[in-house]
Order: sequence, then C-alpha cells, then structure tokens
Amino acid sequence: MELLRTFATVIDLGSYTRAAEVLRRTQPAISLQIRRLEEITQTKLITNTGRETRLTEAGEFLMVYARQILSLNDEALSRTARRDVAGQLRVGLPTDYAVAFFQEVLTQFAKLHPEITFKIQCELSRDLLDSLERDALDVIIAMTSERTERNLAREWVERPIWVTARKGSPHRQSPVPLVAHPEGCEYRNRMTQALSSVHRQWRLAYCSPGVTGLQNAVLAGLGVSALTKRTYLTGMKTLGEKHGFPPLAEIHVGLYCKHVNQTDAVNRLVNFVVGKLDEAVEPDFKPRHWR
Repeated sequence: MELLRTFATVIDLGSYTRAAEVLRRTQPAISLQIRRLEEITQTKLITNTGRETRLTEAGEFLMVYARQILSLNDEALSRTARRDVAGQLRVGLPTDYAVAFFQEVLTQFAKLHPEITFKIQCELSRDLLDSLERDALDVIIAMTSERTERNLAREWVERPIWVTARKGSPHRQSPVPLVAHPEGCEYRNRMTQALSSVHRQWRLAYCSPGVTGLQNAVLAGLGVSALTKRTYLTGMKTLGEKHGFPPLAEIHVGLYCKHVNQTDAVNRLVNFVVGKLDEAVEPDFKPRHWR
C-alpha cells in the first residue's frame, strides 16, 4: 500500500522531489520505493525525459488499479475508525458537456450523505483543470484534446456528433452557421478543425456558455452544432459526410481529483461517480484505461 501511494503521489505531483516533500521522506527514499515497486511488478513503470515524469504503458495499467486500491483502503480505514464523512465538496463541471448526467449523480450522492455540502462550479475544462491545480476545487470533470495522467482518477473517450434542427436547412448555408460555446471549448475546436479539413467556411451564429442555450439555438434553426448522445434532443437530426460534415475528432473526458491528502468525502464521491460510470451503457460513456 505504501509503495502504491508513493507511486500515485509521484505521478500526481510530477516530481520525485515534490512527492518527497509531501510524503515527508527523502528523494532517494522515494526513488528506492519506485524501484522496489518495479521489482515486484517486474516491469518499468515510470520514465523520465528531462524534468518530465511519465508513465509507461505498464505504469498506466497499474495506476488504474492503484487508484482503486488506495481509495478502497482509505474508505475502509475511515469506516473502521468510525469517522463521520462531512464537510464541503467543491466540484467542477464543464459547461460544454452532458452536465445533466453528473448533476443527477451528485444529487444521488447528496441524498446518501446529507452531512456533505456541495459547491458546484461550471466553467470551461481548461479553467477547471487550473482551479484543481490551485486547490480551488476537489473533484472535476474535464475534457482535453489529449490524454493526461496528472490527477486522473478515471478516463473515457467520446466522439461528438454533428446536429441541426430537423426542420430547416442551416447546414446547407455557406459559410456554415455554427452554434457553439465560447472560444477554448473542445467541441468548438473540433467543429472548426473538421470544417477546415474539407475547406468549408464557417461563421459563429450563436454563442452560449451553457448547453441548454445551444440546444435551444439548434432547435430554433439558428445553425449547426456538436453535441453528445445525452444532449441530443427530439427535433434534432444528425449530420454526416454525405451532408459535407466530416467525423469529429474524439475528446478525452476525465474524472480528476487531487489524490494527495484527499478527504474521506472526496474518496467516497470518486468511488460513487466511477460506479455510476460503470453502470452507463451508452457507447459514448464506455471508459478506457480502466481494466
């Protein structure tokens, strides 16, 4: 257990030196523990390129189990010690994702733990990741263009779909009118990149930070957008290559938390959310890197 915690801490903090400070050990002791873990698993787990610390493929595989084992260990100790799970959880949700699903999950968790209060913050994923790094948030859902292991508890991959109003034909206009979130949104980036790849011009017809605003704008026939299967509504239709809209690139979606010194409340919330993700059966919610 101690070796796994050191392993997770090194990756979370991206540094042997910082991990040593947090775990109150010397840097050589941290290095020795990582080597011991590699001897036990009989494989290389971490590579160092300059100042960058990265997981090998085997390291990624082990990290998935390490998260589970450490979370279960911490929860077991919490219950055995009869400590109450209380306090405030600061949760960040992206404005450009199926927020409704996670709001429902949080509501279910809150009913099971009425002693825990929530502070929900909705922003672009890049801002949520920054807030987590600054310890301004405890748990977040965030989207990235590439996979990142730092503070990652669970990851899955989703491919957005092109949508427009079932009645009307804004998708035939030139330039293509886009309904999108503010600049910096991964969905917006996917749309503009895809259209540029087939040399189609576009213009921003409607911009809103909330998914509800985008849904209403699409239904009103203001333009074309990219949504998920969970945010697709009756009255919409999907678009494909036959309409001049190439497939949108995949987006990495992750559940992130600061593993180091996380509270019992965070442990339980992460386990609860992961459990609900496992229950999801739709293809766009099937996780990767969780074996």
